[in-house]
Amino acid sequence: MSGLVGQDVARVDGRAKVTGAARYAADQEVPGALHGFLVMSTIARGEVLEIDARAALAHPGVVAVYTHRDMPRLRVPDFPYNRPFIPMQDARVHHSGQPVAYVVAQTLEQAQEAANLVRVRYRAEDPVARMADVLDQAFLPEKFRDRNNEDGRGDAAAALEQAEVRIDRTYASPMQHHNPIEPHTTTAVWEEDGTLTLYESAQGVVFTRGMVTQAFAGTDRPPANVRVVSPYLGGGFGAKGPTYPHTLLTAAAARLAGRPVKLVLSRAQMYTSNGHRAEYRHHLRLGATRQGRLTAIDATSTAQVTRLDGRIYNSSDSTLHLYSCPNVHVRQLGVRLDLPTSSYMRSPETTSHFGLETALDELSHELGIDPVELRIRNHTEVVQATEANGRTERPYGGKHLLECYRAAAEAFGWARRDPRPGRTRDGDEYVGWGMATETHTYGHIPSEARLTIGLDGRATLRTATQEIGTGTYTVLGQVAADELGLPIGHVTTLLGDTAYPAASISAGSSTVPSVVGPVSEAAKNARAAVIALAVADPRSPLHGVPAGEVVAEGGRLFARGDRDRTDTYRDVVARHGSPVEVTGRRPNTAGHTFGAVFLEVRIQPRLGRLRVTRVVTAHDLGRVLNRRTARGQVIGGVTWGIGFALMEHTMVDPGTARVVNPNLSTYLVPVCADTPSVEALFVDRPISDSQALGARGFGETPGTGVPAAIGNAIFHATGRRLREVPFTQDKLL
Repeated sequence: MSGLVGQDVARVDGRAKVTGAARYAADQEVPGALHGFLVMSTIARGEVLEIDARAALAHPGVVAVYTHRDMPRLRVPDFPYNRPFIPMQDARVHHSGQPVAYVVAQTLEQAQEAANLVRVRYRAEDPVARMADVLDQAFLPEKFRDRNNEDGRGDAAAALEQAEVRIDRTYASPMQHHNPIEPHTTTAVWEEDGTLTLYESAQGVVFTRGMVTQAFAGTDRPPANVRVVSPYLGGGFGAKGPTYPHTLLTAAAARLAGRPVKLVLSRAQMYTSNGHRAEYRHHLRLGATRQGRLTAIDATSTAQVTRLDGRIYNSSDSTLHLYSCPNVHVRQLGVRLDLPTSSYMRSPETTSHFGLETALDELSHELGIDPVELRIRNHTEVVQATEANGRTERPYGGKHLLECYRAAAEAFGWARRDPRPGRTRDGDEYVGWGMATETHTYGHIPSEARLTIGLDGRATLRTATQEIGTGTYTVLGQVAADELGLPIGHVTTLLGDTAYPAASISAGSSTVPSVVGPVSEAAKNARAAVIALAVADPRSPLHGVPAGEVVAEGGRLFARGDRDRTDTYRDVVARHGSPVEVTGRRPNTAGHTFGAVFLEVRIQPRLGRLRVTRVVTAHDLGRVLNRRTARGQVIGGVTWGIGFALMEHTMVDPGTARVVNPNLSTYLVPVCADTPSVEALFVDRPISDSQALGARGFGETPGTGVPAAIGNAIFHATGRRLREVPFTQDKLL
């Protein structure tokens, strides 16, 4: 063991990224590749009557213009394919910005110019684009991914009637888009043996392979094999988790053209092609005693869905499970609009959690109880649920949320807070302090890792998970090096290729829970295999030493009681004459991660200008595998939460159902100047029920409480309660 796990190890892929050596999906050089560009519908509901591609086909460099009349008939794959239909299979238009034609040309510029020359005639129908116009048509969708859209325990309605104190409020958030800096891209290559290779910007190469295989299964020439390659991602945030139509259409276009085709979505096309966070309304009623004990929670949320499906991607998990409350009722309704299907967007549970944590602050003010104390009084150490056979409770496998409250409050100086709204000023600025609990679920997906010790004594780790910018190359390399007793520079980690053993999607905070265990197991198996070779080899100084008495450090193997008896990985494997190759699997379970965020805002009242000036967080993520990458997740989550609270809002024209701000000049996201320094604290205690070296999934949790904490701080600064994000300047004047 090298002691690497838990250290502040710098990113092993950092130099490759800053020097341009890292090859992203669109950087892959494929000889003879053509360039594709999509023609998008300009209506939101109706059908295509005619497509005139003559001018486009006459344009220099254009190879083909494919329409629904040309495309092979594909099957709609199961989830995580994100749409209930595949475009360009018929003439029907389900939303504005739906692909209706696919231009293929020698260069990207030629394809873009030709796409502008394609003329499409439609039969248009009036779209419905505003949720407020049809709230009376809200319905309870069928369960999605085995999750019911109505759940609860006890009798919330009766408990609310009897409650000493009640809070009855509605909270709202708009449509939002992921906007990763790297656009979605697919390069499709059909090999002579029938293999389809996709260079894809994907958060889940294994899932993408499955979706593409399903889609082409019914065609006259299904691929003999599908390989998906995605070694690096320039951000995903959930946008690249599911599989989207552009991937399937590019594979189909490449087959029709008989040559590789590369497609890179434009920024504007990303606003209708790869999901979004749905517009969301959350009607929340709390009942409590005058001592601050929750007695009832009744929550009804309403989210945008499409005419063809009812998928709710923003679950109310924290409302159901975070606080101790005997009577809880949750309903998740949908409203059908003529918009693209929504999807998971970083920390999808934030939408409901924003309402819950704001309502807790409102209850705190109503009762005159400190917001931290109120949460402590309603803390629970068990997961409360209602199963088919009645109410159940099971303990969390180590939950240190109370310690998070204490550590963050002390570091922030919360005890100095004057609880009276509007009483704290600094010059002409109002100063407010707010806090919120942070929590999110994390997943687990069965995964496998393969580790090879080469003749040079170095290790190569292969697994088909992804590096989406969170530090996966580094953390998995640390785990393998630590178990092997090798320097981290002697471990090469290869990710993002379905040619490697199947592994987890990089979404839902599932990478660490799913992949760390198998990597640790593979490294443990490799170390044991090399030690077995050494102690059985008469040429080794370790010959005859019991295998359990051999330790590995710094690339060497030592006899525990006699360190003069030593060998090296390189010498053992070289004498063996062939590399040592092993695999590892280790199942895990899903769970929850917790934390707390405290922050300060300053508001200039004459202008309504708001700044977040200080942030302190504390999180319980089990064992911290790498403090540097964990802190990076906190900084990213806080920045994400600031965007959610203050800036991000996709605007849709109510008459045409078109997105009117599909760019980064009018869809605002935080930049470095908007984000203060963040003090990130960690409890750092391994949890007993984690097979990932005691670690939990973490990436989704930071930021979940930030929007509510900002709103709570605004109330503390001004006495004005805002319940709908974004909190823009006009709401503060």
